[in-house]
Amino acid sequence: MTRKTTEQPKQLLHLVFGGELTELDGGEFRDLNELDIVGIYPNYQKAHEAWKSVAQKTVDNALMRYYIVHLHRLLEP
Repeated sequence: MTRKTTEQPKQLLHLVFGGELTELDGGEFRDLNELDIVGIYPNYQKAHEAWKSVAQKTVDNALMRYYIVHLHRLLEP
């Protein structure tokens, strides 16, 4: 009898967050207390889905930006 193992896919954690920038071409947020932490996701695909959803809701505000941060790259030694 062959025994099947169910391997979990490797976790590649990603953080989705955003906020209003001070300038269109800058990377500085207007108010750090108002950052929107959308969540942490187990892979890029899920993070991208979340990013796309929140980014589309704020399309009318040119200063609003959302980002995907590859947390797994920061956690690897």
